[in-house]
Amino acid sequence: MPSRRAFAGLLTAGAGLAALTACTPDGPSPSPAGASATPSGAGSSPTPTQVTAVTPAAAAEPSSAPPSQAAAKQFSLTDPASPWVVVNKHRPLNPQNYVPADLVQPNIRLAVTGEATLMNSTTAAAAEKMFGAAAAEGVIMALASGYRSYSTQVTTYNGYVTNSGQIGADRASARPGHSEHQTGWSFDIADGGGACSFQPCFAEQPAAIWAKANAHQFGFIVRYPWMFHETTGYFYESWHLRYIGVEAATEMNTRGIATLEEYFGLEAAPDYL
Repeated sequence: MPSRRAFAGLLTAGAGLAALTACTPDGPSPSPAGASATPSGAGSSPTPTQVTAVTPAAAAEPSSAPPSQAAAKQFSLTDPASPWVVVNKHRPLNPQNYVPADLVQPNIRLAVTGEATLMNSTTAAAAEKMFGAAAAEGVIMALASGYRSYSTQVTTYNGYVTNSGQIGADRASARPGHSEHQTGWSFDIADGGGACSFQPCFAEQPAAIWAKANAHQFGFIVRYPWMFHETTGYFYESWHLRYIGVEAATEMNTRGIATLEEYFGLEAAPDYL
């Protein structure tokens, strides 16, 4: 799969912060000028440790009621086929080599080829509606990265370990079995003009602005919002959208809830256990 992502530095308050990215589809790419690939104080990387499999942690099913009465249905938070599955650094997929049974290629503008053009059928249908609505308002979106298999993530992660050590790899790429892209419920968008893909400046592009304001109407959230990296484990990714259903996404938007961890009452997952 061709590389569509650079490991981008996030600039805030005039200081460079290395961006943690769950979306990196291929091996390491150079950081933008002026951005540090390793946060200050991180120390030297350990001896690289490549991954062939990561033992899943026990993932107990929360027994609490749905977030509110507005969420009429309750879905599993651990089943990868559920639109409410929560995947983060504390919650790997089970099974780790999960493959969605209903992968399809949506009828939308593509900026990728191969498996990255796919998503599950529910997400694909919602994406088609969202891309169409955006286009009707003069905003052109493209699919920049969709489904990513376990084997692809192994290759991606191991490439980062080889080049940056495990500490650097964990900041740059999700470990195999911990990527939302593997579920089929998530994808990355690009602006129709192609500017700032997978970079902090993408947040200022029309596609990102429109998605942030309107994606909830189609069941999507921006999964890694601004300044919530201590909860999600990743810095702001204005391009990474996650389907959770219209009711839940609208409720999160209405209540001002930024992350799935908060919405479902789960612990923050800034680092791997």
